[in-house]
Amino acid sequence: MRVVIAPDKFKGSLSAPDVIRHLERGLRAGASGTLDVTAIPVADGGEGTLDAAVGSGFTRQSATVAGPTGEPVQADFAVRAHEAVVEMATASGLALLPAVIAGGTPDSASATTATSLGSGQLIRAALDAGCRRIVLGVGGSANTDGGAGVLQGLGARLLDQHGNELPLGGAALADLHRIDFTDFDARLVDTQFVLASDVDNPLLGAQGAAAIFGPQKGATPQDVDTLDAALARFVEVLARDLGLQARQAADAPGAGAAGGVGFAALAALAATRRPGIDVVLEFTGLAERLVGADLVITGEGSLDEQSLLGKTPIGVARAAAAAGVPVIAVCGRTTLAPGQAKAAGFENIYTLTALESNVDRCIAEAGTLLEQLGTSIRGTFAPQQPAGTNNKEDLHV
Repeated sequence: MRVVIAPDKFKGSLSAPDVIRHLERGLRAGASGTLDVTAIPVADGGEGTLDAAVGSGFTRQSATVAGPTGEPVQADFAVRAHEAVVEMATASGLALLPAVIAGGTPDSASATTATSLGSGQLIRAALDAGCRRIVLGVGGSANTDGGAGVLQGLGARLLDQHGNELPLGGAALADLHRIDFTDFDARLVDTQFVLASDVDNPLLGAQGAAAIFGPQKGATPQDVDTLDAALARFVEVLARDLGLQARQAADAPGAGAAGGVGFAALAALAATRRPGIDVVLEFTGLAERLVGADLVITGEGSLDEQSLLGKTPIGVARAAAAAGVPVIAVCGRTTLAPGQAKAAGFENIYTLTALESNVDRCIAEAGTLLEQLGTSIRGTFAPQQPAGTNNKEDLHV
């Protein structure tokens, strides 16, 4: 029996490689006979994209860059030949804020001053490694700086009316007078960027980066107004330097991704925006690796209505359907009705909450529970049988 395990992370609990490890352990304990497991960590372009790249043959590299507060952090990126995968969260992530590390929540101070500088520095490290195609996976960022920090990390200088460099962070952009691109990395001209993002928000306004995502990063209502006005100033100055493309980029779907890094990527790096799951499934080679499989197992922490909008399990299910391979999902919990699950292509959904109703325990003991699910799956799933003929419920919801 050949099984492809291609899950996303279980957020707040296990990385995708950890999910695979525990499931495989359970599968191997479930029954006798030959079991061939193909492990493919996947993601939808946000957190976990780096793990997916490394699991697909990219080499992990690291660099010391500025974290979201400007303090140095060690951040990883992935390289394969002349292609790199840069996951913003490793350099500029919300999880790197001191308050979050201490078990608290982001506050107003970090919401207005957090920077994407380290992500720009990580891109430069990828350029130093010889990469000329860079996938920028966004998600989980702490900043709302419009990607100004990314441009600074690549050599741009953001100046006030007196010629002084601005402090880091989104709020400081209110005083932006000029952007000096003299030392902007010349290698960028020959570099192709892919913005891996499912976020379709514009940069500014009621649906923009500050209004929609700022509160999640600790922004107060007053901070949201301050940040939105500062981002508008950033657009005005960048459009003066780069032309109409910058102004158009501010309104483009995805400009509001990662606190506006989508805007900088589209306006200044000529990035092409693509759905994150499509980008990841492409570089993992999932379609080719499904050939000859008897079963695909995918999943994520919460399988719900949002998942149906193009999250990892749905992308994997579509690829499995195209290959004619049955697919089941494992997850912490699901809110999908049986009809929704079947329409999405899942023959079965196995949940941790079916084994342990206490959600906190599900999160803390996810590995052990996944092993139990793996054992159950191996013991009951017969790939030659039509869907619904095994002795398990079709859907565990």
